[in-house]
Parts: sequence; C-alpha cells; structure tokens
Amino acid sequence: MVGEVIGQDRGVSSYPEAKIPSALFEDPEAEQRWRARFSAPRVSLPDWAREKPQRSLYVSNFSGTWELYAWDRDSDEHRQVTDRPQGTFHGTLSTDGERVWWFDDTDGDEFGSWKVEPFEGGEATEAVPGTHAGYPAGLELGRSVLGLGMSTDDGLTVWVRRDGGRPEVLYEHEQDGGLSALSWDESMVVISHSEHGDSRHPALRVLRIDGSEVAEKWDGPGKGLDALAFAPVTGDPRLLVLHERRGKEELLIWDVEADAETEITLDLPGEVSADWFPDGRSLLIAHTHHARTTMHRYDLDSGELTDLPTPPGTVVGASVRPDSAVEYVWSSAATPSLVRTVSPDGEDRVLLTPPGERAPGSEALTDVFVEVPYGPNDTVHALVARPAGAGEGPVPTVFNLHGGPHAADEDRFSAYRAAWLDAGFAVVEVNYRGSTGYGSAWRDAIEGRPGTTELEDVARVHDWAIEAGLTTPALSVVAGASWGGYLTLLALGLQPERWAGGVAGVPVADYVSAFADEMEPLRAYDRALFGGSPEEIPDVYEKASPITYIDQVRAPVQVLAGDNDPRCPIQQILNYLDALREREIPFEFYRYDAGHGSLVVSETLRQVSAEIHFGRRAVGLA
Repeated sequence: MVGEVIGQDRGVSSYPEAKIPSALFEDPEAEQRWRARFSAPRVSLPDWAREKPQRSLYVSNFSGTWELYAWDRDSDEHRQVTDRPQGTFHGTLSTDGERVWWFDDTDGDEFGSWKVEPFEGGEATEAVPGTHAGYPAGLELGRSVLGLGMSTDDGLTVWVRRDGGRPEVLYEHEQDGGLSALSWDESMVVISHSEHGDSRHPALRVLRIDGSEVAEKWDGPGKGLDALAFAPVTGDPRLLVLHERRGKEELLIWDVEADAETEITLDLPGEVSADWFPDGRSLLIAHTHHARTTMHRYDLDSGELTDLPTPPGTVVGASVRPDSAVEYVWSSAATPSLVRTVSPDGEDRVLLTPPGERAPGSEALTDVFVEVPYGPNDTVHALVARPAGAGEGPVPTVFNLHGGPHAADEDRFSAYRAAWLDAGFAVVEVNYRGSTGYGSAWRDAIEGRPGTTELEDVARVHDWAIEAGLTTPALSVVAGASWGGYLTLLALGLQPERWAGGVAGVPVADYVSAFADEMEPLRAYDRALFGGSPEEIPDVYEKASPITYIDQVRAPVQVLAGDNDPRCPIQQILNYLDALREREIPFEFYRYDAGHGSLVVSETLRQVSAEIHFGRRAVGLA
C-alpha cells in the first residue's frame, strides 16, 4: 500500500467503501506521470459551421471537466462555451456559425433538451420550444429547416421546424429509432427505424419534410442499414449508406428519388465507414482491420482507391473540410491522441495542439490470435501489453473487457491501460464475439446467448496467457465498465477458478431489474439481443444475469456505479451487493454522483486509483 488510504467520504453507506490511496506510487515522478495522462489537455475532432467553416466547436478537458469550446480559426481565439458540474459532451454549430447548440441533461442522466447560445457568448436559451425532453435521437440543422429526434419510454418522436416556425411532428413510433440525415437542399430527412422489431438491425425511411414518403429500404432480418450522409450538393438525392449484405459493413450509394442503388466494392479485408468529399464525386474511406485504421480517398467515377498518408494506429474520427483537407483524431497505444490534418496535396501535420504539457506516452501493443473451434471466425483477436521492465516469469495481469458489446479494443491510446501498466500489470484486451470489426456473424454470435458466449472467448485467451507464461489465475484480475462490467461480474460467478479479483464499473448485475429501470432505447436493444423481454423468455435472462451465479463467486469484488445512470441503473447494482453481503463475499463499493461514467477529471482519477489499488491487493501486491 502506498500513501494514506481513505474512504469515499460520501455520506452514510451500508456497504464497504472502496479504498482510495492518497498516492498510487512512492516515486513522485511515477505518480505525476499516471495522473498527467488523464489531466493533460486533450481535444476532440473539431466540428465546423457549413457556411462559416472558420468557426469550429470541439470538446476538451482543459478546465478539468469535459466541456465545449468555440474556436474562431481566423483569430485563433478559443472560448469555453459550457460550464456544468458534470460536464458537457454533445454539441454542434448552426449552419451559419452564429449559434452553438449543446445538450443539457441532469447530472449525467442523458435525459434533457437542447440549448442554444451565440457563438461569441451570451445567454443560453431553449433551442426548440414546443418539443419535449428526452434522450437525444438525432439533430440535423439546415439553413431554414431543423430536424430533431427525442426518445422516451413512449418511443421515438421526430420533429421538423421550417423557417423558425413551430415544430411539427414528422414521425412517431413506439419502437426505437432516430433521425439520421437531412438532404443538402433540406427537402428530405432519413429516419432509422425498427418497426420490424429489431433495433440492432434498423431499416431506413426517407421522408419529405411535409411527411410524405420518398423511399424505404430494409435488407431483411439480421441485416442492418446505417444512413451516413446525403451528398453535399444541392439537389443531389444520393445517400451514403452502410450495409452488411455480405457479412461485413460495406458501402452503397442510394439515389432515393429514383430508388436505385450502387454498391461500392473495395478490395479491403476489414470493415469500412465513409464521408463525402465536398464535390460529391469522391469518398473518404476509414478502413478498420485487426484493431487499426487506414484512410483512403475513393474516386466514384474511376473506382480508384488512393491511400492517405496517416501514421499506424487508430483514427477515432475523421471529416472532410470544404477545401478537401481531411481532419482526423489519431493515436496509438504508445502515443497520445493528436488532431491532425491532411491537405489536398497530401501534407500531413498536427492541426490543433491544446495548451499545456502533452500527456506522457505508454507501451505498444502486441497482437495475439488464439484459435477457437466453434466459429464463426477461426481465432479470437486479443491485444496484449506488458509493463516496462517485466521479467520472463508470470506477472500480474488485468483482463480489461470492453463495453458495448458492439465495440472493440483497438491500437489507440488509453490512459487507463497505461496506469495499469505503470502499476506493474500486463494488460490483455479481448475482442470477444459481439465485438465490431470482425464481421457481422462475429458481432451477432451473442444473440440469444449474451454474456456466456463472450466469456468462452475470454477463457480461451486466458488459457493462452497461462500457457504462454504471461500470468496465472492467482495473478489475474478481470475488469471492465458497462458491458465490460457486466462481463466481469458474470466471469466471477461462472469462472471463479480463473480470477483473483474483479473490478466492475457501471455494470449490469441483476438483468431483470436492470431491464425494468433502464432507458427505453436499451430495453429495445435488449429485446433484440435476447430475443424478447424478461417476461417472454425468463430463462434466457436468468442464465445471462450475474446475480444468478452469486453463490459461485469466490474472489473479492469492487463495483463502481453512478447514481443517475440510465443505462445500468443503480438499484439493480444494489441488489447484487446485498446478495454479496448476505453471503459474506468480500466486496467494495464506489458510488458517485453522475451517470454512466464521469466527465470530471478529478473524479476519474479517484476511480482509477481505487480500481488499481484494489487490483494490487487482489493479487498480493499491496
């Protein structure tokens, strides 16, 4: 144990509190280094106004909380727009660049309404009077037309407002969906919907702003469509769409007026996404394969694919400026993120550097492909990092399981991963079945059997780690947040022989209770993933729920949860903790005043410190 250990100091609690050391490391330089990775100023990919592209908006942690910042590129002036106790993450600019839009929720609960204020500063007011609050489900801003989507327990509502008038309801349905795109001439919008009952594989409907239908596209059960953007040319009815007809995400262009489409076949091994170049004749392609990204320009007339000169690693956001420059956010496991730009003539450089010291780097990742006998792929891909100076023998190892589940670990910078490495742990990240980037069948293999399916893949990688001499069960900690937190609790009950301890952030712990309390878009997601509701298929939910296996838990557990979390609500977590306490299973609880995570840097530091301190004790390091 390094430094004084304190409790949470968060009022009366009937649960054992997580212990937070005053310092993780005796060495002051090591202590400063891990904290600096979280607190060093960072910025997101800048948005910009369509008619005034010199006006931009980005998110930064510069104030100590993630907030929105307006950036005038001509004067290089930066202004903090929002200042809320729990931070602000969602915002955009009006087409003319005169106003900043930002989403105002309550203490991180994700339920709220849009606010608007002048770009140069001033009072924030309600953006769209005449609409109701909800969970954001799409916002499209044009010169004279506005489209707004909100989701509540009653379903989805989409409004349009023309020429500043009163908003009119364009679409309502009890099934989940959202507003996806607005045509460049502002005559049409695209609705993503799940009227067929499967929100994980949505269909698309194009409507004129008077509500009349233009076209509909659905590829059938198990095949989703994602509308990316209309061509940025007035009067052009082409819509860029992601489809998965051949078992992975690919592109097509849909002429919605003629209801005719052109599939784009690229000779690339992984999955892709795209954006338009401003002339509407080329596409920016982001290609993901084996947890890394490459970027390309695709000429629609010639079919030529040209590589863009980006460094090896992961691109987490990219867009094309009106002058055809490509701006993107890049990082690798070893190198913290940078906002970069590739000019039309191919020059790549750093675009935006926040003030202050840059975050320290970390260790590179190694790829591991573990063979599996059950498909749909031949291997499970894992990313492994070893702590600097580690010897040849087994070392403490944290299996950090990503959330989603439809997401993936990638070769990108993670201050969280780096902190565990500094603490002497190897880090293993598993792109289990359910992860994106490995084909539709791999992503959807968890349908009807979530949780237990992913843990089969985790077990295969854990077996590899033991056989390779990386670690032992007595040195292995399982950890994760959100879906990763859910998998952590499930692993402690289903695989008790593998783990010395588990750290579960904002998890699903009691699935039936979670289903009852969670936001409606997630209930729709769960119905699609499980094959129905808990009332319809109780056995499936029981088998997938961590609380079912509470009697098999042996290792100590740490749980972190937010009071206002609409995704993994607090009560179902308390149910699980009560069950642990009844059985005298050792656990710690960290409860904080926010939602599904925190945007406050100091709060993040406290949580990470508590997690690593717990992990060290679980494997006998403290």
